[in-house]
Amino acid sequence: MTINISSIPLVQKTTVVMAGLAGSILLQGISAPIAQASEMEMSLGGVTWIGLTPFYVAQEKGYFEENGLDVNLQIFGANTDYISAFLANRIDGAISSVTSEAVLMADKGKDFKVVMVQDNSQGGDGILARNSVADIADFKGKKVAVEQGAVGHFFLLQVLKEAGLTDKDITIINADASTAAAAYQAGNVDIASSFAPFLSQANEAQSDGRIIYDSSKMPTAIADFYSFGTEYIEANPEAVQAFVDGIAKALGFIESNREEALAIAAANLEVTPEALDADLAGIGLPSVETNLEMLTDASSDIYILNPLKAMGDFLVEQGQIKAVPDMENYIDPTFIQSVQATK
Repeated sequence: MTINISSIPLVQKTTVVMAGLAGSILLQGISAPIAQASEMEMSLGGVTWIGLTPFYVAQEKGYFEENGLDVNLQIFGANTDYISAFLANRIDGAISSVTSEAVLMADKGKDFKVVMVQDNSQGGDGILARNSVADIADFKGKKVAVEQGAVGHFFLLQVLKEAGLTDKDITIINADASTAAAAYQAGNVDIASSFAPFLSQANEAQSDGRIIYDSSKMPTAIADFYSFGTEYIEANPEAVQAFVDGIAKALGFIESNREEALAIAAANLEVTPEALDADLAGIGLPSVETNLEMLTDASSDIYILNPLKAMGDFLVEQGQIKAVPDMENYIDPTFIQSVQATK
């Protein structure tokens, strides 16, 4: 059973378009050189998520622009919205496509490649529940706010399975991550699935309840990827390389200048640097070296093909897809390998 949450009076975040930094032309006399405009462009889609920290740092510090790349990021209100835009080729890349979304996109016939791992959720995704809800088994018969078809939905289903429950044992209230958290915070629902920064904000604001389960208990279940359409990659390999180079440089900046990096990303995420710092403890931001291991080393415990296959099996079991796509075909490590080669 599904209840549309539009009937609940909550304020939802307005879609924000983050325009790429444009270079200004300064004329300092007849012989002064004219600054060159970016020659490459890309359009990306995502949602408000702490894993975007390296992106915001790269954008603010001009790492994309210095490589001749103009990046336009559109923030959507829901995961399903930006994935729909990517499937319809309205954007060139999905900046935070999660494990379940990657499998579902492959199942729908989308030709894309994961070129870099953005983050690995280790507590950044979670489920909020009132104190009256004793445990996961107590979810039976309850209303749960979660975005159907998005990462929180499949995370919820996996958690329910551990307690011997299915989606038939609960009533789903369809709501994106920010709205679900707001509904819980306002007292409109007893249980909600969300992610940072909304998860921690609602947990801190609502004294009657806690985070009953988070992704630290499933450390390999949720990873976010930088994904691009294969057609775009083939037509614009230099642009994709410039993007990956920019993110890699931003990761280095975060390591050496964490305070400034937190201030930059926090301003874009509309949270305090202190709150962002605390939330980032719930995810891992893989370095270039770790990315290489995740994308290429089949013997590693963090090889991303393993959770992708596991998610595929789970989605088949849940009746979401008929067969598991060959997810190895959707991984392209060449751009991160190029970064490593130049270090």
